[in-house]
Amino acid sequence: MEMLEKQSLVEKDRQNVWHHISPYSEKNPPMIVEEGEGSWITDHNGNRYLDGMSGLWCVNVGYGREELAQAAYEQIKKMAYTPMTQSHLPAIQLSEKLNEMLDDEYMIFYSNSGSDANEVAFKMARQYHQQNGDTNRYKILSRYRAYHGSSMGALSATGQALRKYKYEPLSSGFLHVAPPDNYRKPEGISIEEYNLQRAREIEETIIWEQKETIAAVIMEPLITGGGVLIPHPVYVQEVERICKRHGVLLIIDEVICGFGRTGKSFGHKHFNIKPDMITMAKGLTSAYLPLSVTAVRKDIYEKFKSGEDNSYFRHVNTFGGNPAACALALKNIEIMERENLFDRSVELGNRLLNGLDELKSYTTVGDIRGLGLLVGIEMVEDKVTKEPAPKERVGKLIAACKDNGLIIGKNGDTVAGHNNILTLSPPLSSKDEDIDYIIAVLRKVFKENEV
Repeated sequence: MEMLEKQSLVEKDRQNVWHHISPYSEKNPPMIVEEGEGSWITDHNGNRYLDGMSGLWCVNVGYGREELAQAAYEQIKKMAYTPMTQSHLPAIQLSEKLNEMLDDEYMIFYSNSGSDANEVAFKMARQYHQQNGDTNRYKILSRYRAYHGSSMGALSATGQALRKYKYEPLSSGFLHVAPPDNYRKPEGISIEEYNLQRAREIEETIIWEQKETIAAVIMEPLITGGGVLIPHPVYVQEVERICKRHGVLLIIDEVICGFGRTGKSFGHKHFNIKPDMITMAKGLTSAYLPLSVTAVRKDIYEKFKSGEDNSYFRHVNTFGGNPAACALALKNIEIMERENLFDRSVELGNRLLNGLDELKSYTTVGDIRGLGLLVGIEMVEDKVTKEPAPKERVGKLIAACKDNGLIIGKNGDTVAGHNNILTLSPPLSSKDEDIDYIIAVLRKVFKENEV
């Protein structure tokens, strides 16, 4: 591509494209990505980068999978569209496959995105309680620092103040409690005791808010975009017991944690729980096409079959459950199973954590934590006080990684003063040498920036 043509592309982008969650910068034009292969992407200037974030935590099987393109192509040729007011073969086959992976029986409702899937779950939870005779149950309880989407209801459930700033007031009926942050737990208390305390704060809130008004609790198995906060198993198990005790539905948001990201098919399987609803997206298709799912326990679904006026679920999504997306998702899961990518996530995650361990010697690295191929590096001003590092230092490190051919992320635009965690989420299909490249770049960048 000629130099003038490259400059023209950047100018056309500035004139026409409004970028997601990005401040405008005259000096820093967006990267224009032209192609991808494996764990690597190439921009319009020919620069190659290892994508250490799998796009937005989503390209689980890596870039350039012709099998996925072919699966979508064949389905589009045969039958490109039918609304999910009816049905089609890929939707039926995918629902069966998901139940096999969940090792349970759920009804599968298709949408487009993680935000959509969570919106559907909130509506289902409220309507279920209405039809179950609990007409006052409408409140949804979530955690601070959690992210559940950008649409108005999903953003209301999100516990990240900076994401909400200037868009409020949002939807009513959403409550928040603090999550377990094991790095910052109080001294003199065990991890288990601390996690149980945090779980019981959920029960206290349910009681204080009048338990008859609480419809559901929504949570990720571990908080991802909010800082890679990994709970002790006792926390998740206690939350499940609390929900059952008070008749509250438990919605598990697997949008990022699902499909091998944490080393299992779904993140909640680390904790041996059975959610009432499960939302999923991203890795479901490895982001090759938009598709999401709200999986609902069958006994909940039964309450929508009474035949009374307005008892059915009155929600429609034009593109949800698109036949090509469903066919592609099936092929995506086939690839994951054939290449043992869930086990590979564990193997590569351990390799990454071990390789990054030496960064803990830096005075500004407070903690390095991860599960599967999901890692957070918490940057601090001081290891003793654990004061979060300023966003400028975090931004400098991210820019230095990009200059060295590595894309990493951060928990940006979450909570003021706490945007201090570098994040890594490379494709599960990454090679050993890809992980070694990530480690080498991070070691070099930390050393050169004297952090």
